[in-house]
Amino acid sequence: GICPLLDISGATMKYSATVSSSRRKSRKAHFSAPSNERRKLMSAPLSTELRNKHQVRAVPIRKDDEVTIVRGTFKGREGKVVQVYRKKWVIHIERITREKVNGATVNVGVDPSKVVITKLKLDKDRKALLERKQGAKAEKGKGKFTEQEVQAMANVD
Repeated sequence: GICPLLDISGATMKYSATVSSSRRKSRKAHFSAPSNERRKLMSAPLSTELRNKHQVRAVPIRKDDEVTIVRGTFKGREGKVVQVYRKKWVIHIERITREKVNGATVNVGVDPSKVVITKLKLDKDRKALLERKQGAKAEKGKGKFTEQEVQAMANVD
C-alpha cells in the first residue's frame, strides 16, 4: 500500500513500522540466531509454586535446573537438565534417553517450551535476572484493580 503502516493483505495495522511481519524474515532470524539470542528464545515456564514465589512467568533454561516434561511421549517424567543444546534448539534431561540400534544410549532432545521448571539453579546472576524481571512486573499491581477502585466504579452511575 501507499501508507507503510497499513498492510493491505490483512487490512490490519502494524504495531511498529520498523519491525517486519514477514514470515520469511522471521524464520530466517529465528534459525540463524546466534547462541546468545538462542538462550533467550529457549526459555521455559516456571511451575506454579515458583511463579508465585518469584512473580516471574518464564526464564531462560540452564544446565542444572530441574524440570518436568508436560507434553509428548515423556510427559510426566522429571529430571535434571544435563545440557542445553542451543545448536539443535533442544535440552537434554537425565534419564530421558533411548537405545540406538547398535546398543548405544543417547539423550532424547526435548523442546524447552514443553517442560516446566520445578527447581531453579540460583546463583547471583540468576537472582539478579529474577529481580529485574520481577521489577518490571511489580509496578504497583499494574493492570490489577484494587478493591477501592472496584467500589468507586460500581458507584459511578
